[in-house]
Amino acid sequence: MIFFPAIDLKDGQCVRLLRGEMDQATVFNDKPGAQAKAFVDQGCEWIHVVDLNGAFEGKPVNAEAVDAILAEAQVPVELGGGIRTMETIKFWLDRGVRRVILGTIALRDPDFVIEACRLFPGQIAVGVDAKDGFVAVEGWAEVSDMPALDLAKKFEDAGVAAIIFTDIARDGLMQGPNVESTLDLARAISTPVIASGGVSSMDDLQTLQDKGGDILEGVISGRAVYDGAIDIREAVDLLKC
Repeated sequence: MIFFPAIDLKDGQCVRLLRGEMDQATVFNDKPGAQAKAFVDQGCEWIHVVDLNGAFEGKPVNAEAVDAILAEAQVPVELGGGIRTMETIKFWLDRGVRRVILGTIALRDPDFVIEACRLFPGQIAVGVDAKDGFVAVEGWAEVSDMPALDLAKKFEDAGVAAIIFTDIARDGLMQGPNVESTLDLARAISTPVIASGGVSSMDDLQTLQDKGGDILEGVISGRAVYDGAIDIREAVDLLKC
């Protein structure tokens, strides 16, 4: 499995939210490029980035901060948040993002995702953010009536590089991931699944490795990395076992 330290961008700063609430943000670094370099120096092999403002506004907002990350990160970067047009996908890929993550648009227009996978093979991931099992969109501000599994299944043969599954109820709370739901999803589809939300300790990583090391593509963690509860180098080594 791959360990992805997360950089969430709000107003040009690295933050973490509680349950996706924009007014519940803790700033961890006001220099995103320096944060990316620190993660790389600690041994990460990928970085997961979210343009939080973009997720709410439906268009790129933190381009300057993303550029700073790309300039400092000598590892692949995946990016989500407000990516809802082919032009925006191309905008980010041309700037050096390795793959983009489609969220709201995946629910609103599944055919768009399929076409994006055709135009940009291997560079499209889908974010499936769930609350009580149902997909949340618009920066998690709106919960749909679409079950998370049903959405993921829509892209089985589309060529999606990965499904990033986040349990919103766990995100930012340091209470551990929803292992059962994550593994249920991973077993039900053939697309690689990346676990996200609530991963708060090395014990959480060990649990995911023990129970899902053979079926999960990777694990994302944010607050625990900033707080020092997860050491990036140790996490990378553990998930490679």
